[in-house]
Amino acid sequence: MTLQRQIGFWLGSLVVFVLFLVLLRDILLPFIAALALAYLLDPLADRLERMGMSRLAATIVILIVFILIFAVALVLLAPLLGQQLAGLVARLPGDAAKLQALILEKGAPWLERFGGGELTKEAQNSLGNLVGEATKWAGGLLQSLWTGGTAIVGVFSLLVLTPVIAFYLLVDWDRMVATVDSWLPRDHRDTIRGLVREMDTAIAGFLRGQALVCLLLGGFYAVGLSLVGVNFGALIGIISGFLSFIPYVGSLTGLVLAVGVATVQFWPDWTWPLAALGVFLAGQFLEGNIFQPKFVGDSIGVHPVWLMFALLAFGSLFGFVGLLVAVPLAAVIGVLCRFVLRQYLGSNLYRGLAPPRPKGIEVEIDLER
Repeated sequence: MTLQRQIGFWLGSLVVFVLFLVLLRDILLPFIAALALAYLLDPLADRLERMGMSRLAATIVILIVFILIFAVALVLLAPLLGQQLAGLVARLPGDAAKLQALILEKGAPWLERFGGGELTKEAQNSLGNLVGEATKWAGGLLQSLWTGGTAIVGVFSLLVLTPVIAFYLLVDWDRMVATVDSWLPRDHRDTIRGLVREMDTAIAGFLRGQALVCLLLGGFYAVGLSLVGVNFGALIGIISGFLSFIPYVGSLTGLVLAVGVATVQFWPDWTWPLAALGVFLAGQFLEGNIFQPKFVGDSIGVHPVWLMFALLAFGSLFGFVGLLVAVPLAAVIGVLCRFVLRQYLGSNLYRGLAPPRPKGIEVEIDLER
């Protein structure tokens, strides 16, 4: 098979795969969650196998322990979080209106000083529209998460189907990897294996490390905001920790929610809103200087600009599922791009087709001149 036909075959396969994902994106969440769970737990299953357990027994033990831990956490946290979520949905419009009035009250003198009454009126209208739309969107999102039939079906499939799918994937993981390896083109098998090992290092380091970082951050934010006394502090902290799996999104979402709620709750006392801000600043310090370097490091190898582009692109294509898989897919694409760049730099397209002339000839020409 010629090089052009090989490139055409793989590009066609990629297009078909992307179309398949786009068409079925609404049902992919439990399968992606199960795949990630099996991928994360495979090293533990391999370790239990080396200790003398069969693959089936190791998988059963791992999933039973995981489900028990998850069930206990759900039983302990679900009542508290459910109550706080219902309260946040009910109070969000009123708190947003109070925050809007507070911003306009304190900002109006500055706007009148620099822009006059027209600028103040335009700012009031713009801020009112912005806060109104944001409140409507956030309230609708929270309400749909709380009562929506589609969301309930999604949560049910996530909680019920994910462990079942993960069980079958984990049992057959090594067999599936060996089968896929046997399908690799013989001429390029070593190259593909090297790329897959590089991808595995990047993805595994990020997934396992970032999952632990999210857990630690969620606990820190929840405890810190609860100690400060912010309404719905535990819920805001856990949401921030969970969304920290999506870089930049979790910290910004939690910061806006926590400071906004604390400002409305404690106004005119600025002490506690600043304390809530301090909780997130401390969390960002811990994440950037302790958690990330220790548990994640530089394993992903992706520039922040490319990471933000990946988040927007995959989020636009696949919604929330796209946000979850954006970082691992960005790491995979980064590995492939670096490989293509290495191939280009070593090819005649970069160096040129004509061989370099020996230095002796250049000297002789100069002497003749």
